[in-house]
Amino acid sequence: MDVFVYGTLTAPDRVGELLDSYVFVGAATLYGLHAVEGRYPTLAPGGRVAGRLLRTDEIDRLDRYEGVDRGLYVRVSVPIEDDNVDDNVDEAAVYVGDPDRLGADVTWPGSGQFRDRVEAYVETENVRIVRTRPNDGR
Repeated sequence: MDVFVYGTLTAPDRVGELLDSYVFVGAATLYGLHAVEGRYPTLAPGGRVAGRLLRTDEIDRLDRYEGVDRGLYVRVSVPIEDDNVDDNVDEAAVYVGDPDRLGADVTWPGSGQFRDRVEAYVETENVRIVRTRPNDGR
């Protein structure tokens, strides 16, 4: 599975401490969300954030690291917009922290559970990941 990482997990040393098997498959930009600080970094509606695509089968370890079971983060699928890559991967997981749990000054539109609001935003606001090619300026 591909995962868009934008914080500490962009550092190979940190990922190596956490995962046994992984590969970085390239730089990418997440459009429609931007990074904000809280107790831990998270994402908020609007803007963009640079990061990397990490490929691993150890998604359960990442879920534990991100505190999905404790409600700190939710994992959502975001489409990858890239017609020039032959690996047939068309989406990546993105971890979004609950601002109430992380003390981040972020308001997500909509009502209901946090996961539902994030998923609705991703779907309706054209949130997407674009691979960054060397020297393409994106």
